[in-house]
Amino acid sequence: MKAKYIGLFAVILIFGIIFVPKIHNRIVNNTIVDTTRMSTAKSQEADVVIDTSELLLTLQEVPPFDFINQDNESITNEFYKGKVYVVEFFFSSCTTICPIMNRNMLQVSQEFANQENFGIASISIDPSFDTPKVLKQYATTYNATHPNWNFLTGDQEIIHKLSNEGFKLFAAQDKDDIDGFSHSGLFALIDQNGMVRSRKDTHGNPLFYYNGLEQEGIDMLIQDIKKLL
Repeated sequence: MKAKYIGLFAVILIFGIIFVPKIHNRIVNNTIVDTTRMSTAKSQEADVVIDTSELLLTLQEVPPFDFINQDNESITNEFYKGKVYVVEFFFSSCTTICPIMNRNMLQVSQEFANQENFGIASISIDPSFDTPKVLKQYATTYNATHPNWNFLTGDQEIIHKLSNEGFKLFAAQDKDDIDGFSHSGLFALIDQNGMVRSRKDTHGNPLFYYNGLEQEGIDMLIQDIKKLL
């Protein structure tokens, strides 16, 4: 009889050594865990870090442009290739929304002061007045020291076409406006591949642009630049 009990004890012991840890491994916090190959693959997928930049919508490609900046240098799309950058349309003699826009743009530039792959394109819609010399002084006034912040001037017809048709950001000469021009206070976000990007609103609709006049819009813009960078 003792031999039988010894044999039975040995079987139980072997079972405990081999199978109990496996059973224990399949139960975590009172939940049965599937350790099949399929579940392992799922677990690996769950550990993949999501590229948050893909959460932003890709809207359209930026049309080619070629302008002169405040340092009399030619600036084209190629300058911004590989950079995340923000585009605005403004004019230096504007007394209404432009000062607000560029104070807010300064905040954005300071947030990315040490980022070589970040830039800003501030394009004047009144290029006949906004010469490189005028824009140089304007940049100094706003302490726009980021090396990739260009204040751009060129042919007015081309600039207005780029604004209205290329970016679909309204800009026009307006004799009824106090400053002679009308334009939006919106900023466009461009990725490293020259594509306009935007987030969705709470209803899932594209926002297209960022409000350059309100802190909420600037905060969203900064968040999304960080995603792309």
